[in-house]
Amino acid sequence: MSEENKTISTGIATKEKIEVQKPKLYKVILLNDDYTPMEYVVKLLRIIFKKSEDEAVNIMLMVHKKGSGICGIFTKEVAETKVQAVLKMAQSDQHPLKCIMELD
Repeated sequence: MSEENKTISTGIATKEKIEVQKPKLYKVILLNDDYTPMEYVVKLLRIIFKKSEDEAVNIMLMVHKKGSGICGIFTKEVAETKVQAVLKMAQSDQHPLKCIMELD
């Protein structure tokens, strides 16, 4: 018998350790403009981000006073979807509101 045919099985199963990495998170940020009404921003935050009235007002005031405000922190795909939803809603309602995402 040749060496190639002498395969020995030990019967021992081994487990590979798989490391699961947390996905990168992105902040979705509204940018201030001089045209979009504050009430509209609150409405948008309530609809798209499911914020309470108080949370929406606080974010809107941050956008108004500081120039931008964080709406939430999400995985990349969710953040992209939220940004597109904001832009689509604002455009549909003829507001120049801008929304971006950046790595947290």
